Amino acid sequence: MIRTAARGARLATLTMIVTAVGACGLPRSGPNKKEIFESSVLNGGDAHIVSVTAAVARAVSVSPTYGFSSAFRSAGLVGSDTIAAGDTLGLTVFENVRDDPLLGNTGQRVSALDQVQVDGQGFIFVPYAGRIRAAGLTPEGLREEITRNLDSQTPDPQVTVQRLAGDGSTVSVTGSANVQGVYPITQPTRTLTSMLAAAGGVNIEPTTALIRVTRGGQTGQIWLQDLYDDPGLDIALRPGDQIVVERDRRNFIALGATGQTVVPFERQDMSALEALATVGGLSTNLADPTGVFVFRDETQTLSRKILGRNDLVGDQRMVYVLDLTEPSGMFQARDFLVRDGDTIYVTEAPFVQWTKTIQAITGTASAANTITDVGQ
Repeated sequence: MIRTAARGARLATLTMIVTAVGACGLPRSGPNKKEIFESSVLNGGDAHIVSVTAAVARAVSVSPTYGFSSAFRSAGLVGSDTIAAGDTLGLTVFENVRDDPLLGNTGQRVSALDQVQVDGQGFIFVPYAGRIRAAGLTPEGLREEITRNLDSQTPDPQVTVQRLAGDGSTVSVTGSANVQGVYPITQPTRTLTSMLAAAGGVNIEPTTALIRVTRGGQTGQIWLQDLYDDPGLDIALRPGDQIVVERDRRNFIALGATGQTVVPFERQDMSALEALATVGGLSTNLADPTGVFVFRDETQTLSRKILGRNDLVGDQRMVYVLDLTEPSGMFQARDFLVRDGDTIYVTEAPFVQWTKTIQAITGTASAANTITDVGQ
């Protein structure tokens, strides 16, 4: 009689546990596949559910492309000895008179003008020759200009011009360059790639490196890897260029049965398959390979193209579905490119919740048995 009562108590306790577990639910990483489908636009939700096919993968797999505008590409190489605003020059004038030279004292035929600064407008001042534009000229061109201006005042003047310092023909290299600094444009460093080499290269992976160049009011940027792959994309530098080396800032979010993390892009293009591999792949004990979802805001143009509808207005919330249990699904995951800001969510397999329920019941039931035994 006592044993029968004990069994009855245990059964009642177990029934209460099952009811409680069913009522309160169990911890999980997010919605299951059924819940996601039920929240689609077709069911009154605000997101379009799209199964990824080869055509869909081709339509939406757009990677960012960078390059320099024609203004950057059409600029020719700067002469290594071209004078620029900010440069310092050394001038020497040889006069063909001894008694009354124009620039020197009596008996002094050679006059040296050291540390002549090219001003911000590109001009220098030479006594008796006046204000002369030097920026843009070579030392030889400036020599001829000074000679012409002095020729009417002293017979057969001989002039030499030396570019002492190239402070005006410099560029700055900052960011993830190995040696940041201000570098002169010289014969070996007149292009972007050669200047990056002078700065010691970059200290980040070339596959994630972006090179940004600002010139005046214009800015252009390019993948470093593209510069490596195609030398024709290289550009000539100009004085004052600002070169910044930076890491690709794009990232995606991984949630669900892959762990929860924000993942930076490791290369210019990253497929859904590569993205999953980056976070360790699908969890063998948890993941449902038929429930791999990519959440994304899609533009109006692409949304209309993918859904075949012309009535959509503005950006649309899209949920792309990948099924990795099929061979075609693996290929589609390989061809489907992940974009900046995407959320990749992998649902848990249906048995996972069942396993959690059983574990919760059996664990709590054991505790209930202990309580009942103590009560006896």
